[in-house]
Amino acid sequence: MNECAKVTMPDREPVLRVMPMPADVNASGDIFGGWVMAQADIAGAIPVMRRARGRVATVAVNSFLFKQPISVGDVVSFYATITKIGRTSITVDVQVYAERDPAHPIVVKVTEATLTYVCLNADGSKREVPAAEKSGTDQLRGQL
Repeated sequence: MNECAKVTMPDREPVLRVMPMPADVNASGDIFGGWVMAQADIAGAIPVMRRARGRVATVAVNSFLFKQPISVGDVVSFYATITKIGRTSITVDVQVYAERDPAHPIVVKVTEATLTYVCLNADGSKREVPAAEKSGTDQLRGQL
């Protein structure tokens, strides 16, 4: 589970950055996997909502891999990239990194996940993904 290879974060802004607190730990003292999953779901939804231009809901967690534990005080960064757009759904990859030990900084990749969201109307029924905008803004937003 310990990966000693030097890791660097992607060369772009994360969708979400958060520091877990003592209330987020499990009985072993590590951050709950469910906490990480919830944050990854939020991070994945951000570029999807922008691309869908509206309401979305998580329809599937296609994969979720916990590579290393997260500790209280780690600065956890979530990077999300849209990988597939269907008729009513959008799939996103979420990569999660932790920055540890401010005195001797180290970055580790802690989690990776793939989630699928479905576009919804106000009444909760499925709707089609809108056509892509002509500007490059939409493509940039999908890479957050």
